[in-house]
Amino acid sequence: MGLAQLSMALLAAAGGALAADLQPIEAKGSKFFYKNGTQFYMKGIAYQLELGGGSGLTRRADATPSKRYIDPLADEEVCKRDVPLLQELGTNVIRTYAIDPKADHKACMQLLQDAGIYVVSDLSEPDLSINRDNAQWNTALFARYTAVIDELAQYSNVIGFFGGNEVSNAKNNTGASAFVKAAVRDTKTYIKNNKKITRWLGVGYAANDDKDIRAEMAAYFNCNNVDEAIDFWGYNIYSWCGQSSMQKSGYDQQVKFFAEYSVPVFFAEYGCNAGGVEKRTFDETTALYSDAMTGTFSGGIVFKYFQEENDYGVVKLSGKKAEKMKNFEALKEKATAARPKTVEMADYKPAGKMSDCPKVAGNWEANKALPPTPNKDLCSCMVKSRACIPKSNLDSSKYGEIFGFICNASPASCAGIKANATTGIYGAYSMCKDEEKLAYVLDAYYHSQKKASDACDFDGSGQIQTVNSDSSCTDSLAKASDLNNQVATATAPVGGGAQATSTSDSFAVHGAPVVRLFAIGDFAVGLYMLVALCIGAGMVAL
Repeated sequence: MGLAQLSMALLAAAGGALAADLQPIEAKGSKFFYKNGTQFYMKGIAYQLELGGGSGLTRRADATPSKRYIDPLADEEVCKRDVPLLQELGTNVIRTYAIDPKADHKACMQLLQDAGIYVVSDLSEPDLSINRDNAQWNTALFARYTAVIDELAQYSNVIGFFGGNEVSNAKNNTGASAFVKAAVRDTKTYIKNNKKITRWLGVGYAANDDKDIRAEMAAYFNCNNVDEAIDFWGYNIYSWCGQSSMQKSGYDQQVKFFAEYSVPVFFAEYGCNAGGVEKRTFDETTALYSDAMTGTFSGGIVFKYFQEENDYGVVKLSGKKAEKMKNFEALKEKATAARPKTVEMADYKPAGKMSDCPKVAGNWEANKALPPTPNKDLCSCMVKSRACIPKSNLDSSKYGEIFGFICNASPASCAGIKANATTGIYGAYSMCKDEEKLAYVLDAYYHSQKKASDACDFDGSGQIQTVNSDSSCTDSLAKASDLNNQVATATAPVGGGAQATSTSDSFAVHGAPVVRLFAIGDFAVGLYMLVALCIGAGMVAL
């Protein structure tokens, strides 16, 4: 009998104790606890293959052609192969970066549960994520995020979700953090108001270790009010390389920095591979679960399980077989030997506090006023109420030219889609899909031109429709119109806005800057092709 078969047989033999649902994890102050009050530390590993990442794995025949990720929890045979190895490593948490909310995860989630393994998952996927280069928080993203929540919330061994991963990774793109924090706010609210979810599920963020913005990032996501602040803070850190120490790696400074943080902090990725992955000895794992760190940190997640081109794996695939690498044994030795001290929930008295929001300055561009909550009903009402809209079959590659012309020629026509993270000024329709934003802009321009016969043409891209005066939309449209009138001349947050490193396109490594965008002033819209943005150079003739 092979190792995988033997391990699974042992799991089955364990019987009812393993078959019962795992105790849900919850947070109190800056620590995680099992439902029974025992403290919980993450001993995790990142578990996701990249499509075309050098693993030799290709897309399954039944997969969606456009999908650029492999759901790690949707293949029962793969999970049967890997779960025993995860268990051998002493793993009690895996991190997944993208799952398909329409896939069947029951088999894999049961195998993980039987092995005592929890899941924390990112909410995005490569083609639906908040882009650091020109961020949006819109109805399409919100639908994706809530679909993932709906799918995974049914399993008791899910701890929570990441609203973003290294989206802001330098001081010149920190404005994107406003959109990620809005995503955290809205997904937290969605969980809170979902009657099917009766236990704690956290929503957090995974940040990179950038010395220029690390303090501001940690403060921003945990400031202003609890409803919009993260439930936990993940830190992607690779500063402990080879023979190092608490002082040399800077771990001692991280302990000091987060000592009074009010929510759990853990390493969302760690495991420096300087000199090659097989030289990893995981001495930092020993440090992470030592008394020097456990007062502040709640464990961590090693990057990563699968060996690929980025050279971080502990298991190498050979066809359908998983072969343990040398550093698998190193991690196993350190992780299984770790015995962090615990405190009982009843005896624990949280002393942490929320942070002060960082001021908008040279290295921080995100206002504490956040983008509005995506509202697909409002967007639909708006489109139905417009007279001039894009043709239903309009190629999205033409959007850029039209946005470019109108927002330069008539900025007031674009007030409703304005999105400026630094000033905290957002139009009521800044959260709609791009085709809906285009309807708003086209109609506003059409009316600014006194409904001239050619003002809705745009070389055949626009059309006149009969306005639908839906009485159920009246109040919401009136409020949106009032807000947009204020936004047109605002210099500070108004309305809803007032309320509330190494980079690649690899979703598993850093961020997910996949759908490239451009901005025309403060107006963020999708870039579907390169277009000339100078008036008179490639612009649409009216």
